Amino acid sequence: MRRLARCVCEPELSSRLTVAEIRARLESAQGSELAGLIEEYADDPRAGVRSACDRASSVAAASRDEVERTRRLYHLERTLQSQGCALVAGVDEVGRGALAGPLTAAAVVLAPHPHIEGLDDSKRLTPRRREELSAVIHARAIAVSISHVPAEDVDALGVTAALKRAIVSALAGLGREPDHVVIDGLPLRIVERETAVVKGDSKVAAIAAASIVAKVARDQLMRDFAVEYPEYGFEINKGYGTAEHIAAIARIGPTVLHRRSFSVGGGTMPLF
Repeated sequence: MRRLARCVCEPELSSRLTVAEIRARLESAQGSELAGLIEEYADDPRAGVRSACDRASSVAAASRDEVERTRRLYHLERTLQSQGCALVAGVDEVGRGALAGPLTAAAVVLAPHPHIEGLDDSKRLTPRRREELSAVIHARAIAVSISHVPAEDVDALGVTAALKRAIVSALAGLGREPDHVVIDGLPLRIVERETAVVKGDSKVAAIAAASIVAKVARDQLMRDFAVEYPEYGFEINKGYGTAEHIAAIARIGPTVLHRRSFSVGGGTMPLF
């Protein structure tokens, strides 16, 4: 009788799974399976299980928020596709304000499904996350193209004209003509069917994808240049005007990678 009394009073601890086992189940589950596990373990009296459930609930909420944010990012593409634009190319650039290295543009045509979660303005992402997403974009996108305009051409053309050249080249490299082009910032009137979105790299999926691809490609290029020109810290500054970079130019002088001018009011003024 005493044994029976102990069995009746002793709580059932989630089918006798340990806290570590329950935590592992929660961490590996997703969607409806995760929701079911959280409900199953909600009444477990162990503090470790309650903590694991709370964490799993927070992760699930963050995941739902990310799915919704991503869905909003694809809104413009869905709208244009509903209007008959099957191929929508997003375009963005990086390197416009650098002292050294190319001005780089990327064009990306994303598939309508599956959505790529995590897309965002490349500046908001860590280098590691940018590289992870760039690999996903290259693997899943319908088409990806990258174009570099070297420093001497930026000097000769001016930044605005060089930007247009980079974008035109990136679009041509897609291998197919897009039905519509969405670009970050102000209108450039490069193609007839163009939509410009201010801060588009944080609002439009295809532009965000292009910003990530362009940033990763140019950063790698600058790391490669750093091997040839180790004095300038290109692997760190990526050609931008940090104090250390400017000091190196003053001490050693510019390389062939350095722009000799910067844009002012549509024109150029000498840097060196």
